[in-house]
Amino acid sequence: MNSLIPVITPDATPAEILRTGIEAANGPVSLACSFSLEDVAIIDIAHQAGIKLGVFALDTGRLNEETYEIAEALIERYRLKIDWYFPRHDAVEQLERCEGLFSFRESLGKRHACCAIRKVEPLGRALKELKGWVTGMRRQQSVTRSDLKAIELDELNSGILKINPLLDWSEEHLLAYTEERRLPKNRLYSLGYRSIGCAPCTRAVHEGEDARAGRWWWENPENKECGLHRR
Repeated sequence: MNSLIPVITPDATPAEILRTGIEAANGPVSLACSFSLEDVAIIDIAHQAGIKLGVFALDTGRLNEETYEIAEALIERYRLKIDWYFPRHDAVEQLERCEGLFSFRESLGKRHACCAIRKVEPLGRALKELKGWVTGMRRQQSVTRSDLKAIELDELNSGILKINPLLDWSEEHLLAYTEERRLPKNRLYSLGYRSIGCAPCTRAVHEGEDARAGRWWWENPENKECGLHRR
């Protein structure tokens, strides 16, 4: 277990945060990649800086086709190796047989149950052999992420380090970086999506809404996490 979180200066770049976090972890570190603009930017930053960073992805069984297209584009551009993790098929079968295909819209508890099967349990397996993991979370995204730290102890996952190199980036900064570097970009962003998860739980956002307003849009803003980033 990591007992000391390294000090990160306010002006530290994403590459510096990544490098410091990986060194502090003193073991294998991987990016949890959902193929968002944030995750693609982190892969590009690590590639440019010569930082060795593993990449894993959770295939929930309900991702958009456009998400898989970005995965293929990254594999081609960076010769990337992606470690895929899937939910336990027996748990998915029991969920859908007993609760139906859209039970997650019936209550917060049922949505959490679906996320636990499709995301949280596979994440636990992905993190089992790691000393740290990297996320693309940004403070600006929603009220649930406003108190992010650059490097944190993830006490819910065996106390490994959690590294958030883009925490201070604005959406405008992220978009400018994406365009400047000509990075692969999910086609759904051009349709008004600003945060992309499972297909039935994600939609385009309306003008004036925050970036994650299209995730679980039937729920209150303070509930809009899937369990991967419990705080």
